[in-house]
Amino acid sequence: MSYFKKKSIGYMVVPDYRDAQTTLAHAALAEKSGFSGIWIPDHFHPWFHTSANEYHSWIWLSTAMDRIRSIPFGTAVTAPILRYHPALIAQAFATLEEIHGHRIVLGVGSGEALNEVPLGFDWPSLGERIDRMVEAVKIIRMLGTQEFVDYQGKYFALNKANLYMKSSLPIFISALGPRTARIAGRFGDGFITVPAPLDYIKNTIFPKITEGAESVGRSINDITKVIELDVSLDDDYDKALNSLRCFKPNLLPNIFHSSEYDPRILEKRGSIEVSDAELAKAFIIGSSVDAHIKRIEELFDVGFDHVYVSSNSPDEERFLGEYKKKVVPYFEEKMK
Repeated sequence: MSYFKKKSIGYMVVPDYRDAQTTLAHAALAEKSGFSGIWIPDHFHPWFHTSANEYHSWIWLSTAMDRIRSIPFGTAVTAPILRYHPALIAQAFATLEEIHGHRIVLGVGSGEALNEVPLGFDWPSLGERIDRMVEAVKIIRMLGTQEFVDYQGKYFALNKANLYMKSSLPIFISALGPRTARIAGRFGDGFITVPAPLDYIKNTIFPKITEGAESVGRSINDITKVIELDVSLDDDYDKALNSLRCFKPNLLPNIFHSSEYDPRILEKRGSIEVSDAELAKAFIIGSSVDAHIKRIEELFDVGFDHVYVSSNSPDEERFLGEYKKKVVPYFEEKMK
């Protein structure tokens, strides 16, 4: 199941970078600019400390979906491993579906220390986190369709738990490596990933999604394939680059599996260990959206169905305006 059209473009708000009222305004502009969906991360701590923001994504989602009623929304991603019991996730997202209709997607992943350890949890191994995620997906699906569920897993349990709002909630699974790609193909309605070499995606990730899907009688074509595209747009290159420097911690080696959870330490490490050249290689930075169009075309050509753009531009209104004038119409014309 998917609420996203083939070869569609979504917009990701960035709570780490902007306050809740600003991202609500930008989401509304994104709808008017022709974006086909809105995505939001689900964090407790931001990736950096100085001038950072963070707020509860589910509350933001309900507010935004009440204002913006024509397009779907999704989390990229919620971690159903420690701070959230999967039954509470099932209840929360069934509530969103009940209030706002069939246009909410639950993106799930194996989590990051900055969102779990601050709440008093020990940081598990990657294998345990993946196993917790798979158990959580099973629980969410059972509660969405069954009555008074008993479940005893390795990490979670239910005792005649009944969700009084049944749900057809699509679940998209985050996959950065072959193991989680296979899991996404087996258990997910879709999969979500971040930028990586296209050869790696084509020759390693997609075959594992196919393998997982075929193990349960499905095809990779039944899985909505979603990827993030990170950009900063401005006529002044230095300004565009500077607006991204706070996200240097995202480029630290193995950071998504790191046990580090303090934004102050992450910020300091990023400023020391990640160069501006590495940042410029990871993000599309510049004054023109032509490079955005080229990259989105490449992602569609390799097999992605939906690309959501995460912009940290100095002037976000200008970024949204450029997509309204040039990017969205370009792909709408191609799809005719």
